[in-house]
Amino acid sequence: MGIPSLRLRASDAVELMDDPDCDPERLDRTYANFRFVNAVVSGWRGIYRREIRPELSRMTESTLLDIGSGGGDMARALARWAAGDGLRLTVTAIDPDPRAHAYATGLPPLPGLTFRRALSSELVAEGARFDFVVSNHVLHHLSAAQLGGLLVDSERLAAGRVLHGDIERSRFAYLGFGLGTWPFFGRSFIRDDGLTSIRRSFTAAELRAVLPRGWRVTQERPSRLVLRWAPQSASNSVEERAAAAPGGGATDA
Repeated sequence: MGIPSLRLRASDAVELMDDPDCDPERLDRTYANFRFVNAVVSGWRGIYRREIRPELSRMTESTLLDIGSGGGDMARALARWAAGDGLRLTVTAIDPDPRAHAYATGLPPLPGLTFRRALSSELVAEGARFDFVVSNHVLHHLSAAQLGGLLVDSERLAAGRVLHGDIERSRFAYLGFGLGTWPFFGRSFIRDDGLTSIRRSFTAAELRAVLPRGWRVTQERPSRLVLRWAPQSASNSVEERAAAAPGGGATDA
């Protein structure tokens, strides 16, 4: 399998599923298959165990916002894990794409899980706050301005931790994903769009160069990046950041 140059981020590459006229059956199969792919590559089970579960309670309700939730597999997983541990967690999952929202809400409901077709900026305008703000595989979809807006929105929405997980662009990620998915997912967009996602993704150095104070990025396996923020780590006000951000902090995430 040929490997394209990954030296620079391919921010202009377009994923097939982002085409509003893409095959709806292939799109639904893509949403359905995300849970298998994310179970292997996303690392969220470990993040939940290390960074979310210790903050949850059997008595007191905690709240979590999943931004850009797509077909809802990660939101559903987080809700199931907490329930399985006997812990109280209410999950709100948002995505502006009507196709993703239709797929997610068409699945059997889970207690404590709500899907909304909304932008993070809309929840900011509502004054919403959550104990955790998370996203999975959203960062690589964003321009530099949108990334800045997402970070500002996340700070405004978070009463506690922010955790944004995504792929790190590398030859290992591209080759490993290409070979690992080659025999599978032929009737979905998983393989083609996954490779495009890797080309669109950031490296840790690229993110560190643009992150504001109070944010940090860690590299995790396999080829993962996690952006983290917590209120006590912020060294300048979100209002100052919002004024400096393009578009005043609003994001389409």
